[in-house]
Amino acid sequence: MPVALPVALFRGRGARLKIALFDSGERRRSFLEAEAVPDARTALTIFLVLAFVLWLDSAVEIWGQVIASLMTWALLAVLYKRVPRRSQNLLMSCLVVAMLGEVFCSLIWKLYDYRLFNIPAYVPPSHVLMFLLGCYLAPRMPRAIVWLVPALVAPYALMSYWMGFDRFGILLFIMFVACLVSEPERRLYATMFILALVLEIYGTGLGNWTWRPNVPIWGMSTTNPPMSAGVFYGLLDFLMLRFALMYWSGRDMYLARPTMVRNYLLGILRLKEDEGF
Repeated sequence: MPVALPVALFRGRGARLKIALFDSGERRRSFLEAEAVPDARTALTIFLVLAFVLWLDSAVEIWGQVIASLMTWALLAVLYKRVPRRSQNLLMSCLVVAMLGEVFCSLIWKLYDYRLFNIPAYVPPSHVLMFLLGCYLAPRMPRAIVWLVPALVAPYALMSYWMGFDRFGILLFIMFVACLVSEPERRLYATMFILALVLEIYGTGLGNWTWRPNVPIWGMSTTNPPMSAGVFYGLLDFLMLRFALMYWSGRDMYLARPTMVRNYLLGILRLKEDEGF
């Protein structure tokens, strides 16, 4: 159930953003405005570019990765300039969280290794492009996708855990279900899960990255890729929304602070005048 805290001291946009920080419901949707959602042609362009850059990275040694990176950053720059300012903040949040997530999962936790044992420069902007593609597809998906995806994945997750070849997958599946239960944008999470699985199968098949057979530290077995790897994209969406909300709330509170102090002092002066001081 959405929870909104009263903020009587704030007015206008600052109040709306303060409430949005504590609201897990409908207010969140306004951060990606209608103008920012790609049209069919842009969505097809994103899909083709992502497919091409992964093939190019696998087909051509170092220069393939360089050209792929230039293409993805150029496409993201074009799309970034088209969207309204608040949606630009959301895309930047996605970029920052994606980069931090890649550093942690690949370089620190070492869940998977890229072909050249680095983080290709095209990866962070590709996460943003994937998010935009998901925003285009999600409203066009049937509502049944919310229960159909976990219903189809659950038997495999249980079987792989019981047989022991992907014990990490059951944990990822539980996290995916938790996202579906707790978040209002369920169709987006289910859509991103499917997109991520397709991307993972394609990327690992080309050899762009490889998941390790055992999860470091935990020692749990996994596959290349894990069936429920799409949950990482769901967590990306979850974190970037909160990052954007916190940024906008903190920014507007900071800008509103002089006005708040002035109104407080004026209120004290009026009170003293009424008391006859």
